[in-house]
Amino acid sequence: VAGHFDSCLGCFACVTACPAGVRYDELLAEVRPKLNNPALRSPFQRQLRHLLLNLLPYPQRLRAILSPLRAYSDSALQKLARRTGITRLFGAEFAAIEKLLPPLPAGAFGPDPAGLIPADGPRRARVGLVLGCVQRVFDPAVNAATLAVLAANGVEVLLPPGQGCCGAVSDHQGELLQTQSLAIDLVRIFNAAAATEALDAILVAASGCGHTLKRYPQLLAGQEGFTAPVLDVHEFLMQLGLSAEFKARLTPLAEPVVVFHDACHMIHGQGITEQPRELLKAIPGLILKEAVEAGVCCGSAGIYNLVQPEEAAALGEIKATDLRASGAAIVASANIGCSLQIRQHMQKQKDPLPVAHPMELLARSAGLLQ
Repeated sequence: VAGHFDSCLGCFACVTACPAGVRYDELLAEVRPKLNNPALRSPFQRQLRHLLLNLLPYPQRLRAILSPLRAYSDSALQKLARRTGITRLFGAEFAAIEKLLPPLPAGAFGPDPAGLIPADGPRRARVGLVLGCVQRVFDPAVNAATLAVLAANGVEVLLPPGQGCCGAVSDHQGELLQTQSLAIDLVRIFNAAAATEALDAILVAASGCGHTLKRYPQLLAGQEGFTAPVLDVHEFLMQLGLSAEFKARLTPLAEPVVVFHDACHMIHGQGITEQPRELLKAIPGLILKEAVEAGVCCGSAGIYNLVQPEEAAALGEIKATDLRASGAAIVASANIGCSLQIRQHMQKQKDPLPVAHPMELLARSAGLLQ
């Protein structure tokens, strides 16, 4: 059955759909480590996973390998390579990796924000923020927007220097020892930074990371965990409530029609659906559209789109078509993997839609970021 499990997205839609309440997510978590038996995959597949798992969870390694590609990304050469399909000569997996390469802004190459970000006005809460390994490199504007929105709502944010990956990438591949090592390091760094003053929560702005962070009690059973609860940033802001001062700053977006994309690790993995939508509705004049197949995976699924490129591409095209047909002008996505996947497949659509994190849209509406 190994091939069937390898082709499973791990989107957890079955958990939501099952009328008997079977926890397929827990069953899949038990099976995934067994799939790493060398006899069950080809040497190429083993080496590809080894490469990805020794690169993606380590931002400095990722930056080092991406630095020479800065001139290539979003260049005429890249457009030519994609148009001619020359990258397929190196294999479908290499072509899939290249297609996900976005324009690389200067902010992608650090240094990472660190230290204490003060609240604007009276402090209402004190939190830590997990930056995410892939997000901080491929889309650093999301973290910048998240910090700006939190500060504008009276939230003081602690960013421990040297924080690494939460372990989500390796967790999705059943690499338990690597996941535990990354998790232990992250817990240690955050707990040490918060030793002088307690945190109200540990926040995350990428739902794939959030799902794994909330699994720490199971992953680190019997070991030290965070001294504060883990919350998705949308959960936290809805619990805290947007401040009156922040609401007063909100103005209509230039493109007010937005369609929300439900990331699988958010809707199925964490049961979060209403919070990001309610936050977006705080923007004056915003019209929120819904995708027809809202609960269907976009094909990103951790590194699924890199190790199962053909299946993932088919799902990506379906998702991009569905979102484009909503009549919206912007796609809101709260997971970095989904955003990269949707942006890639949007390029095949007539008049492709831009993709933005809900925190970016809130920050834009409040005049906090350009």
